[in-house]
Amino acid sequence: MEDVVSEVIRRAIGESRIFKNREALLSEYIPSRLPHREEYIRRIAELLSPLLRGEKPNNILIYGLTGTGKTAAVKYVISRFREYAEKHGVDSFMFSYVNCRNEDTNYRVLFKLGSDLGAKIPFTGLSVAELHNRLREYIDSRKVAVTIVLDEVDFLVRKVGDDLLYRLTRMNDELSKSKVSIIGITNDVHFVETLDPRVRSSLGEVEIVFPPYDAVQLADILRERASIAFKEGVLEEGVIEYCASIAAKEHGDARRALDLLRLAGEIAEREGASMVGIQHVRRAKEELELNAAMEVVRTLPYHSKLVLLALAIGGGFAESTGSLYLTYRKICEVLGLEPLTQRRISDIVNELDMLGVLTARVVNRGRHGKTKEVGLAMDPDAVLKVLSADTRIGEYVKLFKVSRDR
Repeated sequence: MEDVVSEVIRRAIGESRIFKNREALLSEYIPSRLPHREEYIRRIAELLSPLLRGEKPNNILIYGLTGTGKTAAVKYVISRFREYAEKHGVDSFMFSYVNCRNEDTNYRVLFKLGSDLGAKIPFTGLSVAELHNRLREYIDSRKVAVTIVLDEVDFLVRKVGDDLLYRLTRMNDELSKSKVSIIGITNDVHFVETLDPRVRSSLGEVEIVFPPYDAVQLADILRERASIAFKEGVLEEGVIEYCASIAAKEHGDARRALDLLRLAGEIAEREGASMVGIQHVRRAKEELELNAAMEVVRTLPYHSKLVLLALAIGGGFAESTGSLYLTYRKICEVLGLEPLTQRRISDIVNELDMLGVLTARVVNRGRHGKTKEVGLAMDPDAVLKVLSADTRIGEYVKLFKVSRDR
């Protein structure tokens, strides 16, 4: 075992045969140029240009599917504005970037905002109203124009409502020396319809929609990043175009294309290959799809997990929902749970089928009538591994594995 680990360490600290700068393929990497987004970058920069005069720009709401360059474009503009401010000694404006999926409560959003602006506030112990008041006073004392970027703002609103958005969009009414503007970024084109009319009118002053990339545009983006990320000549012909075509079929997601190319390079490197080929991309696609499915499993409700457990311990297949239900009931008995009704379990099977976690198809058994066969859409052992991380299920999975391996 030590020899195996030593080999991994030796290869990890040695010079890569594939990568020159792996980080260039990460979604959070902001390159010096964003192909096919120049028009939107110019628009955002123009809308923020009043900051250079110490004035408040309009609030902006940016829509677009995942991987269409929304966040990258905003961060790019912010970095260029900060470069200008540092070079010319300008201190009349400040930015705060908040990812609302990470900072998913009103308090955490305000704490991140205060941290970005240099305010000294406690991590806990204040009410949201008190924290908001302290931040407002601090911002006013700085005499600056502050732009707050709320990325995935729809996630925050779905979780805790739009009260914080209302407070932030109305903050200027309470400021005398400073100004606040907001950039909201969302994947949900119907997001604004969910807001209180007062918030809607304030937040959506200017709306920008980012369209998906096509295959040609994605290939251009990948070539740009690949020239930074990979060593010369390690990509076989057609690899970039293949990654781009896969991502283009899935809503033009540049993040997906970058992940495919990066993972293909990592697989080639693990194998000790000297070049990245189409076969590595195919395997990368399979890994990414499995990882996505596993994340869905990890976040499922408890009894949905138990249904998958019943399938997994049966080798990933049940000849009918009735036999699946019997296994599910036995698991509930062992865990000391009250089982759901068979009708509800049938509904859960249909829900999991729609999620792509399992497949359920009706088959005709002649004189025995019709029945529904149920099968996992992924490796049963992989499902068991994910389910074992749930403390409520883990002990059962461990006992099953022990009995199976005997």
